[in-house]
Amino acid sequence: MGDRKQARDEEFQSFVIGRWPRLMRTAFLLTGEQHAAEDLVQSTLEQAYVAWRRVGSADDPEAYVRRVMINAHARKHRRKLREFLARGDDSGLVREIADTGDRIAQADDRSALLTALAQLPPRQREAVVLRYWEDLTETQTAEAMGCSVGSVKSNAAKGIAKLRAIPGLADMATQGGRK
Repeated sequence: MGDRKQARDEEFQSFVIGRWPRLMRTAFLLTGEQHAAEDLVQSTLEQAYVAWRRVGSADDPEAYVRRVMINAHARKHRRKLREFLARGDDSGLVREIADTGDRIAQADDRSALLTALAQLPPRQREAVVLRYWEDLTETQTAEAMGCSVGSVKSNAAKGIAKLRAIPGLADMATQGGRK
């Protein structure tokens, strides 16, 4: 009995160590604040640990945990009329440590991009983050968000359109394409 629990704990620990940077990046992009992202990931992992027998045996444990995280984030903000994502100063937005291969880290003005992302409504932000930053398919994104593929397409398209309408981002994308 103790050996199985120890093996399960080691499996969970290995999962956390391997997935922490990606879960933190997703949580940061959803919340816009380092401390809120840490809280979101930690509370998500608490839930995952309690149910690790079921989570660990799932076809894709990372997708399962991501879904738990998105649901937790949505529950927290469901009743708010307006979500305030970034503080008045955006010092909290530059504290994220990008992992290797993070395309956002290559942007000339990461702060402007994150500030623009913070302006999107929660569902559009979730769709954009999961589709384009996490590089999930539309089906995987729909599963993570608990909605239809059509809703993912709609929210992602609206979110990208709003981001493209921001003059500073359009200029940044144009300059980035010339390099």
